[in-house]
Amino acid sequence: MPALPSMKGLQAFEAAARNGSFAAAANELSVSPAAVSQLVRTLEEQIGRKLFYRVKRSVIPTEAGLEVLPRLSAAFEELDGVSRRLTGASGRARITISVPPSVASGWLAERIGEFVALHDPGKLSIRGEEDPVAFERDGIDVRMSYGRFHNREHESEEIATDRAFPACSPAFLVTHGPLGSAEQLSRVPLIHTDWGPSAAAFPSWPSWFDAAAVELPRRSARSLTANSSKAAIDLAVSGLGIVLCQGFFAAGPLQEGLLVRPVMQSLEFSHPYCLTVPERSARRPIVQAFRDWFRDACLQAIDSCHPTKN
Repeated sequence: MPALPSMKGLQAFEAAARNGSFAAAANELSVSPAAVSQLVRTLEEQIGRKLFYRVKRSVIPTEAGLEVLPRLSAAFEELDGVSRRLTGASGRARITISVPPSVASGWLAERIGEFVALHDPGKLSIRGEEDPVAFERDGIDVRMSYGRFHNREHESEEIATDRAFPACSPAFLVTHGPLGSAEQLSRVPLIHTDWGPSAAAFPSWPSWFDAAAVELPRRSARSLTANSSKAAIDLAVSGLGIVLCQGFFAAGPLQEGLLVRPVMQSLEFSHPYCLTVPERSARRPIVQAFRDWFRDACLQAIDSCHPTKN
C-alpha cells in the first residue's frame, strides 16, 4: 500500500495555491519560504505529479493542483473549525473579496461592517481593482464585475441589472429649477463619467437624452467629468451639477437626502452585475455567506431606487 501524502505537505500546497506564492504561504504557516518549497517538492515526489508552475516569485497550480484544491481547502477549513470547537475557541475564517475600485472605496466600505458583525471573519481582504483579475495568484474568493465577458474560466451568476437616472443636490434644484423635463436638464451643468477606453458600454448623457427624444446642444452648459461613479456622485452632492448615476451607488445619498431625482426617466444598463466564485472557494461557508449577503445588499440598493421601472 503506497504511503499517504504528509499532512504538512498538503497544508503547504493548499496555502501556497490559495495565496499565490510560497512566501505568503510561509507567512501564514509561520515557517520559512524554503520550508514551504521543500514540503511541496516532497509532496510532488510522493504523488508523482507536478502541482505548481513556478513563475518568477509566484506559483500557479497545474491542472492536477486545481483538481484537488477545492476539496483540500474545504477539508482544512472543516478541520480548523473542529479543532476550534474542541478547544472552545471561536472560528475565524478568511476571505478575499475583489470589486471595482468605486465599490471598494465607497459602497462596500460603508456596508461591510454589517457582514463582519454577522460572521466575524478573522482575515478579511478587500481588493479594489479593474478586470481582469488574477484569481489564483491573489487568492480571490469572490469577484464582482460588470457584465459576463470577464472571468470566463470560473462560474458566474447575474445578480442584478441596474438603471441610470439624473440626480442632483436639493440646493442645486432650488438654484437651477424647475427641472421637470429632459429639455430643462439639457440647459444646466451636467456631470459626466469617463469610464476609459477599455470599459464596457455604460449609459451616458447623450444616450439618456436620445432615449428622451431631446437633442443635447453641442455647446451645452458648463460640465464636469469624473473617472468613477463615486467621484461623479460626490460632485453632484457638492451641488456642482446633475449626475447620471446608477441606483447601486445612489441609494445611500438618496435615502439620506443628499441627492434628489428631478425627473424619473431612467435608462437600463446593457449588462448585469455579476458575481464570480472560483470552484476552490465555492464550498467554503464564509464564502457562501458573503455571496448571499452581498447579493441581497446589491438588490436592496438597486430596488430602493427603482420601485417601478420606467
